[in-house]
Amino acid sequence: MNALNETHDAARKSWVASANAPDCDFPIQNLPFGVFRPRGDGAEPMVGVAIGDQILDVTAVAPFVDVAAREVAAACASPHLNDLMALGPPAWSALRRALSRLLSDTAARERVERFLTPMAQAELFVPARIGNYTDFFASIFHATNAGKLFRPDNPLNPNYKYVPVAYHSRASSVRVSGTPVRRPHGQSKGPDEAAPSYRPSRALDYELELGFYIGVSSELGAPIPIGKAGEHVFGYCLLNDWSARDVQAWESQPLGPFLGKSFITTVSPWVVTAEALAPYRVKSYARPDGDPPPLPHLNDADDQASGGLDITFEVLLATEKMRAAGGPPARLSKSSFATIYWTVAQMVAHHTSNGCNLETGDLMGSGTCSGPQDESRGCLLELTSRGRNPITLPNGETRGFLQDGDEVIFHAHCESAGRARIGFGECRGVIMPARS
Repeated sequence: MNALNETHDAARKSWVASANAPDCDFPIQNLPFGVFRPRGDGAEPMVGVAIGDQILDVTAVAPFVDVAAREVAAACASPHLNDLMALGPPAWSALRRALSRLLSDTAARERVERFLTPMAQAELFVPARIGNYTDFFASIFHATNAGKLFRPDNPLNPNYKYVPVAYHSRASSVRVSGTPVRRPHGQSKGPDEAAPSYRPSRALDYELELGFYIGVSSELGAPIPIGKAGEHVFGYCLLNDWSARDVQAWESQPLGPFLGKSFITTVSPWVVTAEALAPYRVKSYARPDGDPPPLPHLNDADDQASGGLDITFEVLLATEKMRAAGGPPARLSKSSFATIYWTVAQMVAHHTSNGCNLETGDLMGSGTCSGPQDESRGCLLELTSRGRNPITLPNGETRGFLQDGDEVIFHAHCESAGRARIGFGECRGVIMPARS
């Protein structure tokens, strides 16, 4: 686990004034990595760090950091984060420390300020070259809520409390926040229909998830011990696992999700490093009395003591009518990653427990982050009981599932007294009509 150091000092301020605002997502204690270019210039994308409402070109400032970080900064001369990710925790930490010092030292401002680009003038990209994408099912509340809709008497499958369930999804359709979401066609069959038909999805949904990127790869045939799993995780993002529920329900018998999920996945552009979240590590979710303990390969004392993450999520919906009227989006739910049944380390360790190798840039999703309260449910499937009980929005509109023109927006942050607020930016997408 990452230890606290000078980069976490809540009193540290940046000479980038916007980074010091109390509600800023990207203070100097955060320094998330992403890939960007100035809007409209056509240049190759470059690695940057978010600071306030600005983006710092990491490679450009390499001559101004200490020797230990200079070679690490040079690895950022790439249109993706993979070269940096592959270097491992000591290198990531050295660069973070050097950038923190550079952005807090007023004497460095004159040399460095010219390498800032306003976020409003930047184009952002999927931050990594993603070879593989695995989606987990780590929230017991989501698993239970969804299971009740299909199996009221037996919502949880027998394996759930023993194994971090997952499926291999499609890396080719991962897109950055802001990319329009085209309503997919698919094969589906209603309960009163004699045969399935191929048509646009009638039950389009979002899924609120925490994504995380693998930094250091692993060897084929060599499981990662749970106590070492954290060393392989570079950082975290917001992830929307868009889901065509009608397609999913018809095709997921017996093998599981396929075309109901693979049409697009949206990720936020900024990767909040594992080190930035060190102040917000908490105990793993306390299993209720009577639940089995994790099997030995998933059980580690340190992970139980500090394997959780205290991240607050928020889901907002802005319909086409809301945007036209200039009104604010409506909040649909608020939840916490601290209630997730399986820790990130358990997911990583189990993923490799059969000898499966991980590669730098691999993306993993937590599965829908739902909590124990009705207002903490992370998808419309749960919130509307599979569309049977539509929700009413502040402007009087109702939704069972998403309609064309709807915009879904995810936010997340960590915050507590005496610590700097760490934000994730946003993950958003507007639903476009199906192709004719």
